[in-house]
Amino acid sequence: MKTKFLILALLMQSTFAVFSQPKTVEYKDGNQILSGLSILPAKQLKNNPGVLILPAWMGIQDHEKEVSYKLADLGYQSFIADIYGVDQRPNNSKEAGAKAGYFKKNIKEYQTRIQLAMEQLVKQGANPDEIVVIGYCFGGTGALEAARANMKVKGIVSFHGGLGRDETRIIENIIPKVLILHGADDKYVPKEEVEKFQDEMRTSGADWQMVYYANAVHSFANKSAGSDNSKGAAYNEKAEKRSWEAMLNFLKEVL
Repeated sequence: MKTKFLILALLMQSTFAVFSQPKTVEYKDGNQILSGLSILPAKQLKNNPGVLILPAWMGIQDHEKEVSYKLADLGYQSFIADIYGVDQRPNNSKEAGAKAGYFKKNIKEYQTRIQLAMEQLVKQGANPDEIVVIGYCFGGTGALEAARANMKVKGIVSFHGGLGRDETRIIENIIPKVLILHGADDKYVPKEEVEKFQDEMRTSGADWQMVYYANAVHSFANKSAGSDNSKGAAYNEKAEKRSWEAMLNFLKEVL
């Protein structure tokens, strides 16, 4: 009987001990204190690749943590960025909309927060030459901005993120590879915005891909988004699984 319990314990340990305990990391943007989350895999892949995770508009939530744990299970080191700051996190969707809206209008500040988080990912041990940025919703917008700014990353992945760009901004060549995972019925990203984004990618000379998922709306990869497409944001299990596989293939390609 003791032998059976020992075997069971070892099996559980091998199943769940795939990453170190999440580590809270404080850093600063000027006087603003930021607090991100670093997750190290128990066994890293060759070359210590890193994935920077940019959260949706509510900030670091269970969804972003779940993503980081799944990446750790595959050997990727990750860091979840804090875009708002420890004393600036939204308490509800109204506050989140206002705060996310501020950074969308002040892109340079958003890009700075992304860059600072990337520096923390490297400080925690990730290879600075082997980094990909991924983001969800508002974070997907940020991932695209990392590409537009030509940050030192191999590629970016945007899950149901905004694609808009201030048309007064000059379109420059984009070096990182770009993967856009998009709900085919996402009403938060109008057709005109999609078309302008695609024109931008062509003009920029980017190596880009855009994948549409049927019957999927905004937030299709987030289990907490509910299941009612009529609300504009809802979870779609099939789209989530397909988009996750698309991202993994992308990571294998660029890292």
